[in-house]
Order: sequence, then C-alpha cells, then structure tokens
Amino acid sequence: MTTRSPSRKRLAAAAAAVVCLGGLLLSPATPALGQEPALGQEKVVLSSGHTDAVDVHYEGGRLVLKVHDDTVEPSVTRDPQDVTFQVRPEAAVEVPDLPSYAFLGPAGSTIWMLPMTQDPNLLWPGWNTTTLRSGVFRGDRVSLSLVDVAGPGRVSVFMTDPVGQPLVKFRSDDGLPDAIEVPIGTHAHANWVFSALGSYTLTFRVDATLADGTTVSTGPMPYRFVVGDLPDPEPEVQLSIQGLRPAYAPGAAVTLTAVQDPVTNLDRYRWFSRCPGAAEFVAIPSEVSAAYSFTATAQLDNCRYLVRLYRDGEVPVAESAPVTLNVQDAGVPAASQTVTVTVDGTQGALVVSVDPGDRTVNLPAATLVPAGDRWQSGGGLRPVTVTDTRPGEPGWNVAGQLSDFTAGNTRVSGKYLGWTPTVLAQADGQGVAAGPAVAPGFSAGNGLAASSLLGTAPAGDGRGTARLGAGLNLELPTDTAAGQYVATLTLTAI
Repeated sequence: MTTRSPSRKRLAAAAAAVVCLGGLLLSPATPALGQEPALGQEKVVLSSGHTDAVDVHYEGGRLVLKVHDDTVEPSVTRDPQDVTFQVRPEAAVEVPDLPSYAFLGPAGSTIWMLPMTQDPNLLWPGWNTTTLRSGVFRGDRVSLSLVDVAGPGRVSVFMTDPVGQPLVKFRSDDGLPDAIEVPIGTHAHANWVFSALGSYTLTFRVDATLADGTTVSTGPMPYRFVVGDLPDPEPEVQLSIQGLRPAYAPGAAVTLTAVQDPVTNLDRYRWFSRCPGAAEFVAIPSEVSAAYSFTATAQLDNCRYLVRLYRDGEVPVAESAPVTLNVQDAGVPAASQTVTVTVDGTQGALVVSVDPGDRTVNLPAATLVPAGDRWQSGGGLRPVTVTDTRPGEPGWNVAGQLSDFTAGNTRVSGKYLGWTPTVLAQADGQGVAAGPAVAPGFSAGNGLAASSLLGTAPAGDGRGTARLGAGLNLELPTDTAAGQYVATLTLTAI
C-alpha cells in the first residue's frame, strides 16, 4: 500500500497548531451523567470524528474501561477490544523547531498527530470520567495510567498551556508506566503523537480508592492503533506442510508443521487424514495448532495428511496440498532381491539435515530481566548440516520457522524467539554467509514465527558441505503462565 505525503502547507499549519492549542477541552457530545448510549458489539475501525477512547465506568463494584463512540448516531459504547483506532496518513506533520518540542523528535522530522482541537478529517480521541458519581471515590478522582506501548515507534500524549508550551501526560520513550490524576466529571482531549507508521498497542489502566478505603482497578486494557493505511484485513495466504521425511521406521516420531506464506496473525488450524480405503479426509480430533506430532505405525503407511487455516475459528482461509506418509517395514523379508541403482552424476541434490541424536535444544529456565518487564532465556541452535552436490552450483538458502510454544493447553506465539545465525564450518571454496540476526518479537515484529534466513551461499560458491548454527534469544511477557514449553523449528533449503 502507498501512503500519501501531506503537503508542506498542511505540515506547516499542523506544526503551528502544536504550539498554539489551549488546555483541557470539554465537549457537549458526552452523554449526561446516568445516560448510557447503546452498546455496539461489532468490530469497527474509527478514523474520524469524536470518540472518548478511554471511557471510565463504575459498574457493580468494578471499574471498567470502554470506548464511547460518538462517530455514529446515536452514539454507542464499545468494548476496546472491538475497536481499531486509525491515525490516517493525513495526520502527518513536521516537528516544530522549538526546544520545548524536542521530545517529539528532531525538528523537521515527520510525526503523525491526532490534534487536541478537532480536525473533521481525523479521529478526535480523548478520555472521559463524566459517568462517575461524586462521593464514590476518595478525593473524587481516579488515576489513569499508560502502562505499556508496543509498536514500531514512540508515543506521546500531551496538552498545551495557554501560551503554547507542552504539558506532557504520557510518553513511552522515557519509561512507563505514566500516570495522571483525573477528577470525576472530566472530559479531556489532547495531542496523540506517533513517531512511525505501523500498528501499535497502547495498554491503559485506571485505579482508584473508594470512599471506604477499598482499592479498585480496571486492570490492563489494550487499545489498538494503526498509523497510516490499514493493512489488508485478509491477505491471500498459501499454506504448505513441512517436516515430512521421505520415510519413517515404525515407532519413529513424526512432526508435520503448517507454514504460511506470507505469515499472517491467523493461528487456528485443523488437521485432516485419509488412510487407504477411506472415502474422504476426516478431521483429526483436538489438532488445532500449526504443528501436528504423532508416532509412525505400520497401519499409517500411505496415509495422506492436509491442514486448513481458519479465521474466527470457522471460516476457512487456506488449505495445503496433501502429503503422504511412508512407513517402512522394520523387518527383513524372507525373500529378497538384489537392487541395483545407478547414480547420475549430472543430477546431485541439496540436503539439509540435523543429527537425530542431537536435535533438541533445552534452554535454561527463563528469568526476569533487571527491568522486570519480560522473561528471558538463551542458548544455541544444534548444528545444521547443508550438503550441496548439484551441478551448476546454483547456490542455496536455508531458512527456519518456529511453531507456537505449547505447555499443555497453553499456547505462546513463536514470535518471542529470535536468533543470531553463524557459520560453524564450510568446505574449501564455499562462500557461505550467515543470515541476518532476528530480534525476538517482544515489542514488534514476528521473530522466528516468520520464515527467517539461517544461512546462504551465492551461485558458484555453494557446492560442498557446510555447518550452520545460531545463538537463540527468548523474551516472553511477564504474564506468561508457568510451565515447560515446547516448540518445533522447521528448516527448509532451496
């Protein structure tokens, strides 16, 4: 997708607005105290008009965060998880050349801003406590916190005083959480600034003390913002099965892995099998993850397997081509024949392999980093051998992709693992190079959940045998459930 560049005039006007806006804004669009707009339950994108993004309610003894959507008539109340807030490309402005605004970035650099004063072409988000009643909370106030920001850039939320100086409320690049005290009956708007295009998750929380001294909290609530054009909601994806070996002995472990191209955020699968004599493929019960593991038996010889990817649990998005399992008889037949085979020297092959006795990576128990915001562990990939005997020396690439981590019924995305590839050894005359480092997708990116290059050899420099490795870096959210997690790394060579 392309993003329109705003005109210089638009940039200049917006930059000027940054330094001349007033203070707290109140809007008559907020429902009167005690009036509750209708509840909207569909998933929506809000890109223009008025909305109280952080709308605080107290219901049944609980603090709750909602979204008051004033972009429709009549207005509705929504669950934050049903809303995507879009910062349109037209929100791009330049950082003014004023020292007091240096926290937004270098003067003249581009930022994307939803301004404190309403622009009819942009979203006008704010926060609202007008539904809260006097005397319920100690001091008639609550505490609003921005506890986390995940995304490709910095986020700042600020107001301006009457002479145009910034009053920063939340700022992601100098340490979070940031908290502000908000009196009940407040309806406020501010400048929401993002330093880069892309998708962000802003996590808010509201805490308060009741008049009797009891503390209450909404708990963390994620809000999704997309800066720039919206991504294609349903990108076309191809599905394939990797990990199947040419043949298995009875009792061997089989792991089939579904691989998306391109990788999406969809993670609901169903596996199907069709064995000799069956009329059609049937679903394999309880197999809904990207990896399907089972034990090879003689009865499964020539069974075929396929996998389907779903959206919203029921809508099929993609289906793989079937693969066939070959289970060899471990015994020696009573009658035997001599088999003669000729190896054609003009063919050759490209083979990637791992020592079957050294294919398990056991990372140390994860520990909290000093900042206390994530679990961390690290280790090394077991050696990967790449042998290329093909004539013409076309070169090769070896890539890896990680399934989700599982511990019982608990699943954690494979994006939280990253690596730093290395070349352990190569034959004389080879020109093998390690792939680029891939950071864990803790804050942004897909980590090894996306296909990632482990090593490469250019045309003319790949013939021979090389060994590849990688340092592994795992970073998990602090709310990851306790358990021993296992994931499958599938390696492919082309």
